[in-house]
Amino acid sequence: MVNIILFSIYGIILFLPAFIANPGAVITGGHFIIDKGKTYHGKRIFGDGKSWSGFIGGSLIGILSGIIIYYIVIALKIPYPDYGKTLIAAIFVLIPMSFGSLAGDITGSFIKRRIGMKRGAKGSILDQWPFVMVSFLMVFIFARGFFMEIYGDLIPVAVILIITPPIHRGVNILAYKFKMKDVPW
Repeated sequence: MVNIILFSIYGIILFLPAFIANPGAVITGGHFIIDKGKTYHGKRIFGDGKSWSGFIGGSLIGILSGIIIYYIVIALKIPYPDYGKTLIAAIFVLIPMSFGSLAGDITGSFIKRRIGMKRGAKGSILDQWPFVMVSFLMVFIFARGFFMEIYGDLIPVAVILIITPPIHRGVNILAYKFKMKDVPW
């Protein structure tokens, strides 16, 4: 039981770049709207809340945070996964993890627009899980060895899915209080 808990905590720590990329997009976003106001079947594709500056900036913040986490894990002599023993190998995990996080966020916005939800509307699961699921998918596709080593038994995946809604909500409340978001969700 203790091993499952420790392994889940380890999985969460190594997934932090995906969590950090999302608010990183809020900090860097707002320039060069991705869909340029275009519509699909009469509805905006993504909306004004999805910009290239946020997508790229948030992804880079996720990667940078992952590099910092990598060095902290190494400095604390915590065994790093075999797949990421070098910084270069770790970066090849961080790129799909961070960009996947924001691709998932955009996917959630696309779905919200299709079902008629406006920008800023409370989308619960559509705001919380797509970024996690697409991030996992991208890591599975591009860094399968790492994924299988850390998330292969799926317990850390389940734990991350369970903790994501309250973490997401808390971060959004903070962003709202600091006037970085128009709504607290």
